[in-house]
Amino acid sequence: MDNRMKVAVVGAGYWGKNLVRNFNSLGALGVICDSRKGILGSFSKDHGDVVLTESFREVLKSDAVPAVAIATPAETHYEMVKEALLADKHVFVEKPLALKEKEGVTLHDLAKERGKVLLVGHLLQYHPAVIKLKQLVAEGDLGRIQYIYSNRLNLGKIRREENILWSFAPHDISVILSIADEMPERVISSGANYLHQEVADVTLSSLSFSSGIRAHIFVSWLHPYKEQKLVVVGDRKMAVFDDLEPDDKLRLYPHKIEWKNHQAIPDKRDSEKVQIDKKEPLKEECRHFIQCIKTGMTPRTGGTEALRVLRVLQACQTSLEKEGKPVVLSEPEKRSSKTDARVHETAVIDAGCQVGSGTKIWHFAHVIKGSKIGRDCSVGQNVVIGPHVTIGNGVKIQNNVSVYQGVTLEDGVFCGPSMVFTNVFNPRSHVPRMNELRETLVREGATLGANCTIMCGHTIGRFAFVGAGSVVLSDVPDFSLVVGNPAKFKGWMCRCGVRLHFHGEGAACDTCGARYVKRDGLVSQNPPV
Repeated sequence: MDNRMKVAVVGAGYWGKNLVRNFNSLGALGVICDSRKGILGSFSKDHGDVVLTESFREVLKSDAVPAVAIATPAETHYEMVKEALLADKHVFVEKPLALKEKEGVTLHDLAKERGKVLLVGHLLQYHPAVIKLKQLVAEGDLGRIQYIYSNRLNLGKIRREENILWSFAPHDISVILSIADEMPERVISSGANYLHQEVADVTLSSLSFSSGIRAHIFVSWLHPYKEQKLVVVGDRKMAVFDDLEPDDKLRLYPHKIEWKNHQAIPDKRDSEKVQIDKKEPLKEECRHFIQCIKTGMTPRTGGTEALRVLRVLQACQTSLEKEGKPVVLSEPEKRSSKTDARVHETAVIDAGCQVGSGTKIWHFAHVIKGSKIGRDCSVGQNVVIGPHVTIGNGVKIQNNVSVYQGVTLEDGVFCGPSMVFTNVFNPRSHVPRMNELRETLVREGATLGANCTIMCGHTIGRFAFVGAGSVVLSDVPDFSLVVGNPAKFKGWMCRCGVRLHFHGEGAACDTCGARYVKRDGLVSQNPPV
């Protein structure tokens, strides 16, 4: 560890002492600051080479510590983070960033203006089990996510400066938003105050997403036993993250629902243990903070992510105060003057582009000149489209996808997170080849799984399914399933996304009942739709 990189931990009590321990183990602890002499005295024996002070002002004036980690009560976060940023300090602050969304926006903007790292302690985002779970979701192992629920329960630590929603729920909201990969459209929150008439001890919050995902968050500090559990249910597998398990923290349940005589029959399977790295999440979070300062990289749980959590918390609090009345929650957006398309304020739409009615374009997307996007599409974060690309109606493009010139997406196409299109067969940085583009056509209803690669010059057939991580080197027939590198044929898929089982030349979907016929090695729907 670079000896010049020293962090001052401000607030060294209940949780702050853990920050002291981890920054010290990384060789980055420079100052321990706490207004309580008794707390400071407890560190004098084991941290004789570290400055101990009761004064936050002294910390801010010191040139020896370029960064502070704040673990004081939540009600103090806004003022202390603001003062630290104005003093040109990088800031690690425990959750929540602030108790009001407006204050969070001020801090986020101030950090950007001053060029300082602002990291918020959403600890689960650094947990090896959660990192692995998010990877499994992104790669499609769980299939289409249907619902998520979390329980964070305990007897104590009971607070008075914030209720249980603001104390316990930020961790789970942060993870749920990252798994769902979108903001909720609506929240409902209800609870009860047993120990203090103005402080909720128990809350149950429900989040509804436009993709159809539902999430529930149950938090309580008035519970007979401790529980920290997150359940993610997909249409292929279910995952359980149990943070209280010493070794077996993440398990997959490949249960299936079979349809027999129009009845849903559970087919239960044995659970599978998922191997994860044995790393302390808080130490990884502290290490990440230091790396961000040194490299200038954006924190995993920086201001943007913290504001998303704050918006949801604020909406839940409003619903709680209105005794469970639904609260509609939407991202900051700008609407097209000609259509009701919704475009996030950070997205860029070049002049002359066409965006259809009902389409949503999220954070930091860029639609380049000459491109046309149809109705009711969803364009995720960091997506680039164009130039001169045509996209049909009802298309969903997940985060971090670039749809380059030469690619055409018909109606209903799904592009999974971080999948890749190419448009030049033999690129060289020093040889211009834009006049040699090979066109790629993705036909109606096709699904391109997360992290797959579509080599240019090919057609992906109607309702075809390309598995996560596959590399497509040739045309893909209608309704076919291809998997692997290179992608190979593995079977046939219904237009509803369920595997087909042929008996001779005919097949009927077990789920939706649609019928198909196979002739000359190709499949079509019968009757055609």
